[in-house]
Amino acid sequence: MAKMIHSMIRVLDEGRSVDFYKKAFGLEVADRIAFETFTLVYLSNAESGFELELTVNQGRSQPYALGDAYGHLAVSVAELRDEHARLTTLGLNPGKIIELNRDGKLFALLFFLTDPDGYKIEVVQRYGRFQ
Repeated sequence: MAKMIHSMIRVLDEGRSVDFYKKAFGLEVADRIAFETFTLVYLSNAESGFELELTVNQGRSQPYALGDAYGHLAVSVAELRDEHARLTTLGLNPGKIIELNRDGKLFALLFFLTDPDGYKIEVVQRYGRFQ
């Protein structure tokens, strides 16, 4: 059986991205591996063994085109409204809180946050299937 281990995104500025993911989600650098033309930075926290891999291509100065196929990363939090307030205080500009209902019942409580490279991150309340 396959095990999900990481998702990769390309970022323009390593320090800016590491700082964002630390402030926003408590992710720390688990490993950093430099190659001749690029660097891989693995971020994680104690909540999960899943990692976010940042790929930093040396000499890149233009932002990446995210394209129309990219969806989003998702994280779950215990108290969504508290997390929204914390991110707002940090100046990270989370989107509005969305209550998603299905068949008259709460399906998900969520908001989106955008990282420095334009990637969307869904922040969802731990509830139902989103544990």
